[in-house]
Amino acid sequence: MAHLGKACAAPTEICLTFNGVADSLVRHGVARGIESAEGLDLLDEAVENGLVQFGENARESVSFICNCCGCCCEALLASKRFALLNPVATTNFIPVVDQGNCSGCAKCVEACPVEAMALVSSSDPKAPRRKKARVDESRCLGCGVCVRACASGALRLAQRGRRVLTPVNSAHRAVLMAIERGKLQNLIFDNQALASHRAMAAILGVILELPPAKQFMASRQMKSVYLERLLSRKEFVRAKPDRETRAEGGAEPSGD
Repeated sequence: MAHLGKACAAPTEICLTFNGVADSLVRHGVARGIESAEGLDLLDEAVENGLVQFGENARESVSFICNCCGCCCEALLASKRFALLNPVATTNFIPVVDQGNCSGCAKCVEACPVEAMALVSSSDPKAPRRKKARVDESRCLGCGVCVRACASGALRLAQRGRRVLTPVNSAHRAVLMAIERGKLQNLIFDNQALASHRAMAAILGVILELPPAKQFMASRQMKSVYLERLLSRKEFVRAKPDRETRAEGGAEPSGD
């Protein structure tokens, strides 16, 4: 946006990278190394500027934390434009409006980076012009920026009805994304993952730990007899301890 002359006043040197990604960027002069204390200060600065804080969609070995505004960040711009396609993974939380405390000040609407907050009529016959905030859950990322902006305490974060599965690591994320898009075979063959035994082992390892429904989808996409046998063997190994336990305990359990 700076190149286009459209940049806002939000700080720019504020996004953070970690681990191998950070090491590579520092070595190539794209980023600079900082101490943990400065990193924490940058996170506080992001909060003060009303920026969205989101990291890599993984539970382990996170590579980055971005601190972004809704007017310059390409990910947030995509979320506004293609909201129904869910281009950005949400959190497991959603803002809830306390209608009794909502003053209709619109601060949450101004703060929301993806236009998920709006003012609607409060339907109050005693105050027909009164407005109240409403959340569009189909667009909301659950970032919490609106909650911080609310001066009347009318917003809080609550658990979503349907929890979002966060991949364990980047390999897990890539496999899940490929399966959900029907592109698992492309992930393996187009990227020549088969050229590396380690890469193929990582992909198969992720598949073997997926829920049964995802394993079925992966098997159909790969059309691999080897994978089918791995999955069937896993089911056998999983069931075997139960049979051994029953044998050691004596009689089979009744059907009651």
